[in-house]
Amino acid sequence: MTRPYEIVYIFESALEEQQIDEHLARFHELLKTPDHPNPVINTNHWGKRTLAYPVKGHEVGYYVVVNCETEPENLREFERALKLDERLLRYLLVLIEGEQPKAVAAAAEEDRDGPRAPTEGGT
Repeated sequence: MTRPYEIVYIFESALEEQQIDEHLARFHELLKTPDHPNPVINTNHWGKRTLAYPVKGHEVGYYVVVNCETEPENLREFERALKLDERLLRYLLVLIEGEQPKAVAAAAEEDRDGPRAPTEGGT
């Protein structure tokens, strides 16, 4: 049974978007299953961002966020490939559990009821 994941990649900022897409294609090839030949649901390039602290001597990284679905058994080889790639500074792989929050519904509720008053003791 496939499960939904979100992956945040931080690549070296010297890479071009085309090179990053090639790395992503190689990584995502490892997530394919017979039931899901295209595991990637959404890819969002955030671009170059300043890192909070230097990572492997880099102060700027290129961020990419990917939502995908795959079998948990595929993750061992996938993470091994990520760790071996020297152009990838960091990554974060998170299992998405439960239903995703819907920001549109919250905004619509505020429009209907008017602005919300702050709760007592809250900021």
